[in-house]
Amino acid sequence: MNFGVLALSFCKALLSTGNVLLVAVTALIGQTLSPDPIWSTLPVAFQFIGLMCATIPASLIMNKIGRKNGFYLGNMLGIAGALFCIQALYSASFNLFCTGTFFLGIGIGFGTLYRFAAVEMCEKPYRAKAISIIMAGGVLAAIAGPNLAIFSQDMIEGTPFVGAFWGLLVLYIAAMLVLTIVNFPPQVIHAPGVRTRPVIEIILQPLFLVSVIAAMVSYVVMNLLMTATPLAMHHHGFQFEQSALVIELHALGMFLPGFFTGNLINRFGTIRILLIGALTMLVCIGINLNGQSQLHFSIALFMLGLGWNFMFVSATHLVADAYSEAEKPKAQAANEFLIFSMVTISALASGWMEATLGWHIMNLMCIPVVLFAVLIVIYFRKKLNLGIV
Repeated sequence: MNFGVLALSFCKALLSTGNVLLVAVTALIGQTLSPDPIWSTLPVAFQFIGLMCATIPASLIMNKIGRKNGFYLGNMLGIAGALFCIQALYSASFNLFCTGTFFLGIGIGFGTLYRFAAVEMCEKPYRAKAISIIMAGGVLAAIAGPNLAIFSQDMIEGTPFVGAFWGLLVLYIAAMLVLTIVNFPPQVIHAPGVRTRPVIEIILQPLFLVSVIAAMVSYVVMNLLMTATPLAMHHHGFQFEQSALVIELHALGMFLPGFFTGNLINRFGTIRILLIGALTMLVCIGINLNGQSQLHFSIALFMLGLGWNFMFVSATHLVADAYSEAEKPKAQAANEFLIFSMVTISALASGWMEATLGWHIMNLMCIPVVLFAVLIVIYFRKKLNLGIV
């Protein structure tokens, strides 16, 4: 694997460390600062609103200014978000904290394109492995994120968790430094007469639909249950350190398979690994419905991360074949927007659902969502004669 992919994997690891850190602390901070418990995950929702708002512009901007400058811009917006959050915690301002997580979400939106940048650095036979390696960088995040959250909880007396956002600031600066040594492939300049299909025509391709629905479902279910877990554990009497450990195991489930998911796809086929991922998510839900002990939360969240990895990496591998080089900016923009618009809705709903419907009902509602993705994948596999592609 070339140096550029490994460097991007490290950049993604730094970004993911910040994401895991945010998962561990943002809902709890929101619960402290918000005027009503049902708004406790509103800062998380603003993070995903920022991400959603960035999806289309990020891809189009990078097409104009290049991958490297685009990633620089994303990291600078993340730095701004971390500074807003720091000030919000010092001033106990819920609105400013939501503003900060919004800017962090925009930075994360630019960072979601690391996996596509890695694909562009490789020949087609190595794409699945490149995507997998980018995801594997999150293993560092799985370990560093929750431990940074625990370490920073009381780092600065009188202002819980503010140290986490100072740490987040350092992570974004470090990612910018790593980017300086990455050589991206030169931009392809297309002749004015090159035909590209309308974006709606690209989206309505069965291959694009299969990949985007699979990615959407994996991310929505993962985000709903992941975001609500610290709140559910808090309501069941667990300490912050215990929920942070569960989030660490979840993040390991998300990113550790990155070392071998690409090889599994190459050996057994994209569709088969995608369906195994969906089954793994259903196992997670079954464990959540069976009990609320530390062991239940730990195993379930690990399985949730594993299922997300299999589904999301497989979906990314599929969608790369659904558009031409000239269609790349608008196709990737559409893909990211469709996925993260639904993830944003799930983030908005997560706190309300946990507070009003409860943990048990939340998990039950996720079952038909996962089954919907399974049925769509099976239907289109037969229609396109994909087999186990």
